[in-house]
Amino acid sequence: MFRTNFPNTAGLFAVAATVALAAFAGVSQAQESKEAQPAKNWQAGLHRTDLLRRDLDVSEREVIQVRVDFEAGVTSPKHSHPGVEVAYVLEGTFEYQLEGQPPITLKAGDSLYIPAGTAHVAKNIGANKASELATYIVKKGPPLVELSK
Repeated sequence: MFRTNFPNTAGLFAVAATVALAAFAGVSQAQESKEAQPAKNWQAGLHRTDLLRRDLDVSEREVIQVRVDFEAGVTSPKHSHPGVEVAYVLEGTFEYQLEGQPPITLKAGDSLYIPAGTAHVAKNIGANKASELATYIVKKGPPLVELSK
C-alpha cells in the first residue's frame, strides 16, 4: 500500500474546493444578471432632433420636420399622428409596422408614407444606429405623437 504523509492535504483540498465553488458562483451570477437585462428602453435609445416647424398656407395645418435616431435594437412605441408622416431613412435599416398591413423593411434612401391617424411602430433591425427624417403635415394644436394601446 502506498502512503504519503502530507500534513495539510485535507486543508488544502477544502481551500481549493471553496475557491472553485466561489468562482463558479461568481460566473453563475454574472450569467444570470446578463440574462436578466431587459431589452433596450425606447425612451433611452430614441433621440429626436426638431429641425423645422412652419405654418402652411392651408388653414389650421403646419409642417414639422424631425430627425429621429434609433440605437440598435430600439423599437418605438405604437403611436399615430394628427396628420400624415413621410419617413425617409437616412441610415441603417428599419422595419415599419403600420396597423392592418404587413411589416415593411426600409434601408437608407427609402421612403414611406404613413396616412393620418394610422397607428404604427418603427424598429431599428440593424446592428448599428439607424436614422430617419420624419416630415409631418399635421393639424395645429394637438400633440404630434399620440401613443396607442
